[in-house]
Amino acid sequence: MASVIVVLWIASLKFFLLIDITQLTFLWVLLAILGRTSIQTGLFIVAHDAIHGAVLPRHRRWNNAIGRLAVTLYALLSYQKLSLNHWQHHKYPGQPSDPDFHDGIHDNILVWYLKFMKGYLDVRQTVIQFLGIGMMFLTLHFGCHIPISNLFLFWVLPIFLSSMQLFLFGTYLPHRSSSPRNSHHATSSNYPLFWSFLTCYHFGYHWEHHEYPFLPWYSLPSVRPNKRQRQPLENSSWKVTTRSIEGFSEVKVL
Repeated sequence: MASVIVVLWIASLKFFLLIDITQLTFLWVLLAILGRTSIQTGLFIVAHDAIHGAVLPRHRRWNNAIGRLAVTLYALLSYQKLSLNHWQHHKYPGQPSDPDFHDGIHDNILVWYLKFMKGYLDVRQTVIQFLGIGMMFLTLHFGCHIPISNLFLFWVLPIFLSSMQLFLFGTYLPHRSSSPRNSHHATSSNYPLFWSFLTCYHFGYHWEHHEYPFLPWYSLPSVRPNKRQRQPLENSSWKVTTRSIEGFSEVKVL
């Protein structure tokens, strides 16, 4: 599944960068932007699953290599920093030590989003992104003659829209409750399967993700509460531990 998303991201980017948008109606351009945004979000979900060891659970190095590739293609992010922050989130969900949570005072969605983004984009990472994406943008425009409109609409804009999608459905809605009823401080959406996938690759099933962090995104519907599977999966060969490797927490599936 991870390879499908990566290939789809590369193929769709190439297709839309070369397309003549003057021949498209506004509706088709809008649908193309939304489609590219959804695929962009899929890249992040691949990296997220890799952090949990769920892409190639029996091959840690390849699992992490795929995660690094996905997060690099996504927006030149640091897989190491992403891993560190994400395991901190799982350790202290919805608490002051959670890097994805608001500051404890300002739970306004915009302020929270800015704090969320700041947690992943320190000065060094921001410089890397600005210079890296800027150089690729200029190279594609002047060297490959890709129109600026195509680069902005089908590459740069989906990055921003995807970050908002991930924040809204993967952080804000699941963790905004001031009185969580479980140890994960998380709630889940009640969207039907189709809409759950469309909104954020089932990431809205957030209690399920915290309860079963080793499951890949496409398996989360199988442990929905309405199936009364709140107990650890029976006959499961999965054992999840975390350990420090190269300065960041990483999942190891035994």
